[in-house]
Amino acid sequence: MSSTQLHAESEQRGKLPLRALLALATAAFITVLTETLPAGVLPAMSSDLDVSEPAIGQLVTLYALGTAATAIPLSAVTAGWRRKKLLLTGVVGFAVANTVTALSTYYPLTMAARFVGGVAAGIVWALLATYARRMTPEPMQGRAIAIVMAGIPLALSLGVPAGTFLGELLGWQVTFSVMSVIALALILWIATTVPDYPGHERGGRIPLTRTLAIPGVGAVLFVTLAFVLAHNILYTYIATFLGHVGLGGSVSLALLIFGIASIVSIWIVGAQIDRRLRTLTIAGTLLVAAGATLLAVLATSPTLVYLAVALWGLGWGGVPTLLQTAVGDAGGKAGDTALAILVTLWNVGMAAGGVVGGVVLDFFGPTAFPWSVLVLLLPVLIAVLAASRHGFPRKASAPLEATPEPAK
Repeated sequence: MSSTQLHAESEQRGKLPLRALLALATAAFITVLTETLPAGVLPAMSSDLDVSEPAIGQLVTLYALGTAATAIPLSAVTAGWRRKKLLLTGVVGFAVANTVTALSTYYPLTMAARFVGGVAAGIVWALLATYARRMTPEPMQGRAIAIVMAGIPLALSLGVPAGTFLGELLGWQVTFSVMSVIALALILWIATTVPDYPGHERGGRIPLTRTLAIPGVGAVLFVTLAFVLAHNILYTYIATFLGHVGLGGSVSLALLIFGIASIVSIWIVGAQIDRRLRTLTIAGTLLVAAGATLLAVLATSPTLVYLAVALWGLGWGGVPTLLQTAVGDAGGKAGDTALAILVTLWNVGMAAGGVVGGVVLDFFGPTAFPWSVLVLLLPVLIAVLAASRHGFPRKASAPLEATPEPAK
């Protein structure tokens, strides 16, 4: 039985196409793990490639820049491609990038491979939420996106520590080789379980400027950029902050707590998003702000620091699902374009987090990190509250475009 037939049967029964959604979640897992893994094996990569540790740190930045620079133009160029072909192309990109990284002993070649990985991430990120929506019955689309986005906290809380351990045990090259093997297995998984859909007909894709003019889209995109920037300023420099408050040896524990809380957040959001997207977005913003406040004023207590990290993770974990669902709902027929813009701004926020955080550290010191989060979250909260008709509406609106049938 083909993947399209399996999808059709799931839709007729009103059930989630779980195997296909888990394949997409694994794609999200690989996307995030490929991006962040160099941070876990940084000293060994620095030694073997004969470059400084800050130079290895730029492997993460270049990956994000590759995604940010290519997500929108690639989305336009490949608009007519069949969706499954495009998704498989992105996963093949991960396999190539990680294989070259594992085999390379030349830093410029490794940098090129990381940029290719970032381009692949731009392709995959722009597809995941739309794919989840298209192959799921309308009342469960938010839950489907939550399942797919669960790959993000799993990569951060389990994938990076496991990859780091494997790198320390067998070498970082083995870790990247394993990532390539996972990508190859995922290609087969997608080919056999994920339904195919046509791309946009010529002239059927709504232009960028018209997409930005759709009510609600701008509000969601602003919230995305500011929220991601706020999060990454603190997340990028969490080890520096914890070291400043005397918990430098507890970074792994803090990140584990953050990851577990993020997974709980994903579960809650997945259960409620189709009815309470606005409420969940406000709650997530307030929870992250509460965690930042504790870190700003009561970071001398280890217990309160761990509580703050838990609140932060509980607020943040569901944010990718919430924002991708919100921009898809607001964009309607322009949802693909809106999601491509969101992917770009998301990665701009990630890359800017390291830069802005470095400026904050130089001028104000580590204690300013949580205050920076609070400063950025204030306009986020105002924007969410103000977008009560479009973007983050009080009541869920009917979708502007019917869910297309899978290709036969």
